[in-house]
Amino acid sequence: MKNLAQSNYSSALQTVRNLKEKYGNTWDAINPENAARMVAQNRFKTGLDIAKYNAAIMRADMAAYDADSSNYTQSLGCWHGFVAQQNMIAVKKHHKTTSKRYLYLSGWMVAALRSEFGPLPDQSMHEKTAVPSLIEEIYDFLRQADAIELNDLFRRLEQGEDVQDLIDNFETHIVPIIADIDAGFGNEEATYLLAKKMIQAGACAIQIENQVSDAKQCGHQDGKVTVPHEDFIAKLNAVRYAFLELGVEDGVIVARTDSEGAGLTQKLPVSQEPGDLASKYLAFVEAEEIGINDAREDDVLLKRDGKLVRPVRLPNGLYKFKDGSNIDRVVLDCVTSLQNGADLLWIETPTPDVKQIAHMVNRIREVIPNAKLVYNNSPSFNWTLNFRNQAYHEMLAEGENMTAYDRNNLMDAEYDNSELSFRADRKIKSFQNDGARDAGIFHHLITLPTYHTTALHMSDLTEGYFGEDGMLAYVKEVQRQEIRKGVSCVKHQRMAGSDLGDDHKTFFAGEKALKAGGTKNTSNQFEVKTTTKTKIKEKLGVVA
Repeated sequence: MKNLAQSNYSSALQTVRNLKEKYGNTWDAINPENAARMVAQNRFKTGLDIAKYNAAIMRADMAAYDADSSNYTQSLGCWHGFVAQQNMIAVKKHHKTTSKRYLYLSGWMVAALRSEFGPLPDQSMHEKTAVPSLIEEIYDFLRQADAIELNDLFRRLEQGEDVQDLIDNFETHIVPIIADIDAGFGNEEATYLLAKKMIQAGACAIQIENQVSDAKQCGHQDGKVTVPHEDFIAKLNAVRYAFLELGVEDGVIVARTDSEGAGLTQKLPVSQEPGDLASKYLAFVEAEEIGINDAREDDVLLKRDGKLVRPVRLPNGLYKFKDGSNIDRVVLDCVTSLQNGADLLWIETPTPDVKQIAHMVNRIREVIPNAKLVYNNSPSFNWTLNFRNQAYHEMLAEGENMTAYDRNNLMDAEYDNSELSFRADRKIKSFQNDGARDAGIFHHLITLPTYHTTALHMSDLTEGYFGEDGMLAYVKEVQRQEIRKGVSCVKHQRMAGSDLGDDHKTFFAGEKALKAGGTKNTSNQFEVKTTTKTKIKEKLGVVA
């Protein structure tokens, strides 16, 4: 969003000038320009300011998508404030705007990387306080990115550069977070209390799933147990009340259904009349017809279509859904959620197949025409294998001779330069566009990208550093790349706030300030030189 920094600056400047007049010479050391500059560098004072600002952005983006599906949005999952900060700095650098780019906070990564218990599976075993703490941390780092970039611009302005327009039209690094509250960490009151903490930390969008809270599983694992719609609706209400209580009127609720892969329910809802929501849920439960004399002691029995039936109950007391009922359950879940306060849907799927997703969304849209999804472009999918399988079936249907391919080994690297691979990769590349256009996907996210990139990069670095390359492995593959690609944290002291702190210390202590950015600061080795590539070529005798 544009034209924010200067209006903040001008307003703060006048406010401080008025205060200096009010308090007289006791405020002589306070420089209005410096104070206004600090205000401009920290526009968002509270997490609620952030939540309200970003909720409005999401609502506008949702309306833009309804008008034109090419206006879909994207995010990457982040497990630390620094990761989120570098994500948004890179977005601004490479794409010139943060518009329609969000952040995702994954419960999986909180459990795996942020719990005091140590690494945990995605089963809601981590501390619920870890979620709002991470939201707050992320926004602290994004606010610091604002302060550092604006401080650099003010420095350049003081040195005579014409950067006033960049200051006046500064775009913040603060973007919406879609935050995972798992299954609500308890009953609806627990969900409400945690939602409040998340919103106060800055969350404008809360994603909640319809699994049993105390038996929650990762969406890409087996053993998922869903709850009746009435239970889930109560939690949707709890989140909405939390938004309203805190004044975030545009807060966004993402209702996730795990019914596609869930085959169990923990309890049977009570139907009040035929055809009500509880009745529809009960109709999905697998049951066997019996006579009353066949009933065992303490059996649970239902009357269905005038007949007595016994629900199939497992030794652990859970009830089994009918095989093949999963898609119908997904559709009912989604319609019910949207009719009861949810704004966006999340459908966990077994594979990233646009046609399969569209099949479900089109059925939902028969009831709710503007239904739209947040979709998990999950690392739990083998994207290469899935799309090579899709390409294989398409080529086979088109009459292509597929005898050159081993159908059971399509991941083999020998196919990397084949037509099959090229076609599959084109489908992967267009997946987000295709999903937005054909399957109602408003928001594409990758839940765990930085979990995997961290592991991959550490694997590559340790292979060389502890091997024959030694320090060259770091210099060649990390630092040299940072310098040449202009990665912000190559000057890590600056990124941690050293230059910003120096300027603040100067505001506070004047010439007496002890600063870190002098001639002996080794970060000066990373200053960009004015020598152009052309001059380098001339010196080397390279003819253009």
